[in-house]
Amino acid sequence: MEKSVEKRWIAAFIITAAIAITGLFWEHAHIFDRSNEFNSTDTIIPADVAWLLTASCLVLLMTPGLSFFYGGMVGKKNVISTMLKSFICLGVISLLWVTVGFSLSFGDSVGLTINGVKYGLVGNPADFAFFDYVDEHPHSKMASTIPFILFALFQMKFAVITPAIITGALAERIRFISFLLFICLFSIFIYAPLCHMVWHPNGLLGAYFGVKDFAGGTVVHMSAGFAAIAGVLCLGKRKNLEYIPTNIPFVLLGTGMLWFGWFGFNAGSALAANHTAAMAFATTTIASASAMLTWVFFDRLNGRKVSALGACIGAVVGLVAITPAAGFVSIPKSMFFGFIAAIVSNAMLNWKSLKKIDDTLDVFACHGVGGIMGMILTAIFAEVEGGSLLHGGWNIFAHHMMALVLVAAFSFFGAMLLYKVTNLIIPLRVSEEAEKMGLDLSQHNEMLG
Repeated sequence: MEKSVEKRWIAAFIITAAIAITGLFWEHAHIFDRSNEFNSTDTIIPADVAWLLTASCLVLLMTPGLSFFYGGMVGKKNVISTMLKSFICLGVISLLWVTVGFSLSFGDSVGLTINGVKYGLVGNPADFAFFDYVDEHPHSKMASTIPFILFALFQMKFAVITPAIITGALAERIRFISFLLFICLFSIFIYAPLCHMVWHPNGLLGAYFGVKDFAGGTVVHMSAGFAAIAGVLCLGKRKNLEYIPTNIPFVLLGTGMLWFGWFGFNAGSALAANHTAAMAFATTTIASASAMLTWVFFDRLNGRKVSALGACIGAVVGLVAITPAAGFVSIPKSMFFGFIAAIVSNAMLNWKSLKKIDDTLDVFACHGVGGIMGMILTAIFAEVEGGSLLHGGWNIFAHHMMALVLVAAFSFFGAMLLYKVTNLIIPLRVSEEAEKMGLDLSQHNEMLG
């Protein structure tokens, strides 16, 4: 057993080394001539650059924030392993994004040709491999007022946090190296196609069907939520379902970091220092405030104590729900988003049938359901070109509902397949003895003092 484990880690090291070395030879490869797609640096607006640099830092902060948020909720024997699984995404997904992830997400569309126009399912993996052509020049169609490298790095932070969200559902029983393999597969085969279809100028869902997702309700939260529930079904329940959250102050700290970082997540998605960013900033905090209060009051109405844990979960649900509509709705509507999403997510979190499958930290009830509610409410209330349900956009509403089903099915069944593939290569679940010992010691030989 030890020899087989050793071989896996040798393989992981060799892959990392190969990526690092290949990058040296790939630099300025310019396989395709793309020079006509870029503007002169004269078109750069310094205020936009300053804001996107700041927003990128804020979004990066969300991943360590998520690690504290999750780490405080698990049992004492699994705090470090849970936090590391979120934190390690900063390394794994960043390298994957530079190598091929950005190309798959924002390269030239590969997909369907409709009425003479190509609408993408995924990007060409060779277009921006190793960040070829990704430099200080702005792209003419994607963020034309900031350097393309800044756009790529801002988007990278979204790619990093998406698989990190999944970790909460699988906590306390998934093998670390199996998790690393799965998040690579997830990022390539689920996240990147969804990112392309929704956010690329020629993406099938965004450009052809008119699906609106301002900052990631479908691309990030729905994909992570449905991948989480698929993982729970593949892994099975923990042996010990009863546990006491180790450190509630960690959860409070993590929530604060997430809330703070979410301003970059949502307001940064305007890709400029403008009025849309200001409105997204405002709707983000108001929706979260509304959801936090709704959650604790709804708990009390149902005979449960007002808890710090509940307040934190409520705040995050509000942030999730407003994400797809942050730049498309008014302040009063954002209050309603937080209110409705908190009630629905709270009801799902306490639904006995969902609890039976052992989603450790209720990722699906918070992120999956929050993303679903955000997408539905966006289709009803968004003030966008083409309209929403309340603004005469019946077709747009129908397309959103169709996309909701497609994204849910693609994320769930796609992730299910990837878990099974991962399990064939490296068993997903730790041994019963390792689980009993706790993953901090059994996987990392570390423990909370």
